[in-house]
Amino acid sequence: MKICRTRADLRDAVRGWKRAGTSVGLVPTMGYLHEGHLGLVRMAREKADRVVASIFVNPTQFGEAEDLDSYPRDEARDFELLQAEGVDAVFAPEVAEMYGAGGDTYVEVPGLSGILQGALRPGHFRGVATVVTKLFNIVTPDFAVFGEKDYQQLTLIRQMVRDLDMPLEILAHPTVREPDGLAMSSRNVRLSAEQRREAVALSRSLAAAEDLARTGADVAALERAVRDELAEAPSGKVESVDIRDAETLGPLSGPLDRPAVVLLAVRFGSVLLIDQRVVAPAS
Repeated sequence: MKICRTRADLRDAVRGWKRAGTSVGLVPTMGYLHEGHLGLVRMAREKADRVVASIFVNPTQFGEAEDLDSYPRDEARDFELLQAEGVDAVFAPEVAEMYGAGGDTYVEVPGLSGILQGALRPGHFRGVATVVTKLFNIVTPDFAVFGEKDYQQLTLIRQMVRDLDMPLEILAHPTVREPDGLAMSSRNVRLSAEQRREAVALSRSLAAAEDLARTGADVAALERAVRDELAEAPSGKVESVDIRDAETLGPLSGPLDRPAVVLLAVRFGSVLLIDQRVVAPAS
């Protein structure tokens, strides 16, 4: 496995592979890998001749009050896990390598950047769109794999790729969960034992919404059911519960008549957990 610290090193490796006619898949990550990330790597491994994983904690997607400095990091362990999965190259640049001095260009998808999590975290999705565009330009993959857990991010990246005619495919991997249902996240290690027990309320609330959605229930009833279940986690502060069109993230009301995505954001102390599930009425 080749470890690339600079754009030039990574581009040299990819250029050689493409001259040989091989396909390249990209798995962007911020490191501190867990089984959820490795699921993305395995999907890429199945579909591409060569796989590049990136490890970069992107400062432009963190707000001033967010947890950039405390975001967990363990590069040596990450490298071991990726090598065991057969990754061909890891791109692990420093911030100065990714952004340099004097950079003043950003990428933004306004319609999706300012709603839902974007409204709670101003500038977050501009940072995501910019760094992902840079990764696509550096790696030039045939496809990239993203997890469905970050559903708004996935939707935004798909629209960005369509709108800017980027020559790659975006693949989605289902959310990977712990045995008790909690969505895997690098932030889970920062939960206290009590918070960790209570955090399972997120997946329970999504299961309740899924069951209710099959009946074609009213969207407002779905939200009430979700919030009732989340109330069983008293140490969690519910930041948002949103039920949106699963394709466009547009608002919904009245009886559910199409697939919808239930999006959750719950804060346990300083740890913000997100989760999602696509639900639909019975056909």
